[in-house]
Amino acid sequence: MNERFTLTPIEEKASYVRAMFTRIVGHYDLLNDLMTAGRHRHWKRLAVRAAEPDGSDALDLGCGTGDITRELARQGGRRVIGGDFVPEMLVAAEARARAAGLDNVSFTVADALALPFADDSFDCVTSGFLVRNVTDQAAAFREMRRVLRPGGRVVCLEAARRDGPLGRLLHGGFTVSARILGRIVAGDAAAYAYLPRSAAAFASPHELAAVIANAGFERVQYRT
Repeated sequence: MNERFTLTPIEEKASYVRAMFTRIVGHYDLLNDLMTAGRHRHWKRLAVRAAEPDGSDALDLGCGTGDITRELARQGGRRVIGGDFVPEMLVAAEARARAAGLDNVSFTVADALALPFADDSFDCVTSGFLVRNVTDQAAAFREMRRVLRPGGRVVCLEAARRDGPLGRLLHGGFTVSARILGRIVAGDAAAYAYLPRSAAAFASPHELAAVIANAGFERVQYRT
């Protein structure tokens, strides 16, 4: 577990995460490709497909540079909003959306714990690698539920904890590769040491499903 977050106030974690993602914006997409051998793009397409955005008003939280946001539009989203609490990420996301010629996509600064949207605003809400970074996961899902219309869907894509020998092996490999790539490509080993640590300290899929159910959602399912 990342000792920084066991020894410091919750408010400092939020500031640390914002500063970290601000530093790595320029290398974010490349590092995601290298660390996952490009698989993150496939996972994001599957997440959007599960959200069933065709004809919907969709919100993508923790949108980063906007991969999922753009995919929601490509898969038929009527109105798509990407929200992130790192303004520098949104600059990159807006540039990519313009380059893709998407005119039904917009972006706004948004804190997952206090969303700047009215109740019942969206038909689906997605997030990709967001939830382990928030300071109150249950509160984040309650906010998603608040802005979701009745019958809507929330889809959460995450790097969850995997227990047992295989989980330890995968975590060890992720830790080494993330540190090396972060140092060589981004010049920021500390930021990329955080990523595997945050995943190892995060909930298992079963535990996260329980958090989501306790936030008031029905028919909670997960796929690893």
